Amino acid sequence: MENPRPEKVAVVEEVRAKFEAADAAVLTEYRGLNVSATAELRRALRDAGGEYKIYKNTLVRFAARDLGLEIEDLLTGPTAIAFIDGDPVAVAKAMKEFAKTNPALVIKGGLLGEKTLSEADIKALADVEPREVLLAKLAGAMAAPMQQFAGLLEALPRNLAYGLKALIDQGGAPGAPADVPSAPADEPSPAADSADETPAAEETPADDNTDTETETAEESATTETES
Repeated sequence: MENPRPEKVAVVEEVRAKFEAADAAVLTEYRGLNVSATAELRRALRDAGGEYKIYKNTLVRFAARDLGLEIEDLLTGPTAIAFIDGDPVAVAKAMKEFAKTNPALVIKGGLLGEKTLSEADIKALADVEPREVLLAKLAGAMAAPMQQFAGLLEALPRNLAYGLKALIDQGGAPGAPADVPSAPADEPSPAADSADETPAAEETPADDNTDTETETAEESATTETES
């Protein structure tokens, strides 16, 4: 703008600040909406987390260029912008519900962060389940594995006890050393066996001594007779 009036500069600054602060934005054409219908739409969007503002396309264009937002194609005809602080799904649903009885409301497109959204994207957001429902489903999906994990932990001691009992019934774990049998009490020790196997010292038989004495006596008697 060449030599812009301070009022216009202030509006451009306002639009730029709202784009920067918003999580998302929806650009609409409000031609055909009367004052009461516009006021009703503002209330519905405020309850959903949106702020509905009407600006001149020229001023919005300057603010968008300063921020590098690609919404030039959406700035045709009378434009009103719903700046969203929070859940864009809730605002898209509110617009969809309002348009059922007010077909003059036309959705052009929008922004999600710095990403440009088409009219079809905005309508798709309106079909998404509310944030609270999605969070509840997510919590339920996360709780199911935790419950299964808790059940597994609870079953571990019981399964361990069953496993130990099975090992005991089978005689121990595979590969465990067998029990060493104790030696029988009546089995002789190796030392005793050695003593028994050692040969005893030879003794002179008593019969041999007796025979020698008998032969000596007979020789003596024979000698006396001959004499």
